[in-house]
Amino acid sequence: MKKHLNLLLISFLISNGLLAQGLLNKSDTHFTRQDSLRGSITKERLWWDVKYYSLDIKVNPADSTITGSNTIQYKVLKPYNVMQIDLQSPMEITKVTQNGVALKYKREGNVFFITLTATQNMGAVKEIKVFYQGKPKVAVRPPWDGGLTWKKDKNGNDFIASSCQGLGASVWWPNKDHMYDEVEGMKISVNVPRKLMDVSNGRLQNVIPLKNGTTTYVWVVKNPINNYGVNINVGDYVSFSEKYKGEKGDLDCSYYVLKDNLAKAKEQFKEVPKMLKAFEHWFGPYPFYEDGYKLVEAPYLGMEHQSSVTYGNGYQNGYLGRDLSGTGWGLKFDFIIVHESGHEWFANNITYKDIADMWVHESFTNYSESLFVEYYYGKDAGFEYVRGVRKNIQNDKPIIGHYDVNNEGSGDMYFKGANMLHTLRQIVNNDEKWRSILRGLNSTFYHQTVTTKQIEDYLSQQVGMDLNTFFNQYLRDVRIPTFEYTIQDSTLKYRWTNIVSGFDMPVKVVINGNEVALNPKGEWSEFTNPSKIEKVEVNKDYYVLSNEMAK
Repeated sequence: MKKHLNLLLISFLISNGLLAQGLLNKSDTHFTRQDSLRGSITKERLWWDVKYYSLDIKVNPADSTITGSNTIQYKVLKPYNVMQIDLQSPMEITKVTQNGVALKYKREGNVFFITLTATQNMGAVKEIKVFYQGKPKVAVRPPWDGGLTWKKDKNGNDFIASSCQGLGASVWWPNKDHMYDEVEGMKISVNVPRKLMDVSNGRLQNVIPLKNGTTTYVWVVKNPINNYGVNINVGDYVSFSEKYKGEKGDLDCSYYVLKDNLAKAKEQFKEVPKMLKAFEHWFGPYPFYEDGYKLVEAPYLGMEHQSSVTYGNGYQNGYLGRDLSGTGWGLKFDFIIVHESGHEWFANNITYKDIADMWVHESFTNYSESLFVEYYYGKDAGFEYVRGVRKNIQNDKPIIGHYDVNNEGSGDMYFKGANMLHTLRQIVNNDEKWRSILRGLNSTFYHQTVTTKQIEDYLSQQVGMDLNTFFNQYLRDVRIPTFEYTIQDSTLKYRWTNIVSGFDMPVKVVINGNEVALNPKGEWSEFTNPSKIEKVEVNKDYYVLSNEMAK
């Protein structure tokens, strides 16, 4: 019988021919001390727990600068007198005080080490106030290469926004810039020229017009919030609102758009209640009822800023008008509204401790797109969508990055991650159980920062199967598991190849039109069919390859 081998498989066999059966070796990447200071829990971070930020800034469009202060409330976990605060060059800290006393500090790259003089007793709640100023890094390709975006709208008004995932919030304001310690709430006061408005996270508490021709907008966040989720959006905004009747009652939904786009926004943003209905069904209640939901027009594509989701998709369906799945289903919804809002559950509710585990944000949220399609257009449509995005998978490097150095893994965390979860759903083989697992994730890890291990362990427990090698295969290796088989009359011999050591995943295979559940290993197994085997097909909803060996 003719040997069939997918061309993609051939390329992987060549590229991975020298790899051992274990996980890929990632030791050839080198990192600096600055990477470690940014990405690890240093002793200058470990001893204190951030409780509250009060960020008070002035945005100066004329010279693209920010000036202001951040009052940091913290709890002493163990006595120590040196505190690490992060603020990236070219921004500068100008003064730090505690109890009215100026403190000494020294800079090392993007880190400031502040020497405290007051006694730091265990359990005490204290504050420092950090004053700063400067021209923050200009975003080159937001939101991927972030910073501050300084643009003009078509009427010549300033249009300004922050975006800083990966790069870090310390690109524009001083804070404890590590994801493991999430502040419990904060106040964001932003002063802008009077004809402009600032929109930030949480609820608008106050609007203060000043005699100097500026206005200060005061926003209050009542829920825990990750650093990169904090944002400013400055523009000539108008707003409208509605109440969504959700699982926890009335949810305030507010929309802020440039004046000229109001009519388009009122039509396009009808997607929001549809999104909320689908995601509350799949994931549980929207996680931030106390802070409301906002969709804010921004001068870049968009970002998942908590309770202040930014939008720049041109008031059109798809991803800038394109269907990333190539199936047609991607043009049935506005990608940015659905995807970035999906992050309210996976990124803002459940947040990674280390950016190496960014898949926890992106894999689930990419998968949420297919769940949205499924909710409104049926299971077949949702399945077709998630299979369609496979064409975007690169399999270039492992999805999980390096820990403690602020290093994210492969962009495959999006499309491959979604298909990994879709494969896991096939293993569960019970749609209501799968839905309860997704909702359980959001209730079990509600407003928490997590590690990959916590998520893996939870899924193993809920699925009722040790998923260690499953996650090793899809998160820590680039090879696609291959169902290798040979047919001898009515006997099917089969095994997994192209796998990590110990890989063990059941799979559904269609034999002569009838679906059979098999449990391949790394060694040959046999299945005897009642009649001669004419055709074998692996269920297409598993992200695997198949290869029929010659007799």
